[in-house]
Amino acid sequence: EVQLVESGGGSVQSGGSLRISCTASGLFFDDYAIGWFRQAPGKKREGVSCISTGQGTIYYADSVKGRFTISSRMRGREVKLEMTNLRPDDTAVYFCAARMFSRRRTIADVCSGAGAEFDSWGRGTQVSVST
Repeated sequence: EVQLVESGGGSVQSGGSLRISCTASGLFFDDYAIGWFRQAPGKKREGVSCISTGQGTIYYADSVKGRFTISSRMRGREVKLEMTNLRPDDTAVYFCAARMFSRRRTIADVCSGAGAEFDSWGRGTQVSVST
C-alpha cells in the first residue's frame, strides 16, 4: 500500500515562493505517476504537476508552467514542488497523489484532470497566497 505524506506549504504574499514536499512509502514497482493536485474552495480538484518516477516525464498545467517546478528523488520516495511567483489564484489545498504508471499512457493523460485515476492520496497541505 502506497502511503503519502505532504509537508511544507503555508502563507505567502503574491509574488512569493513556497515549496511543498511529498514523502512516499510502499513504492514497489518500477514506475509510478506521482504528482500534485489542488482544490480551492468551491472549485473542482485539478491536476497541477506530475512526474513519472521511472521515465522522468513531467506534466504541468498551463496555469503553472514557468512558475512551478516538480522534482523527484529516490525513485519517487520524495517529490517536491517548487512554486515561485505565486498568485492569489494558486490558493488551495494541495494533495500529493500516486498511481502505477503504464508506458501506454502519457503523463498528461493521467494528470490533466481531477485525478480520478490516482488511487493513493495524501491528506493535503494548505497554500495561501495573499495580495
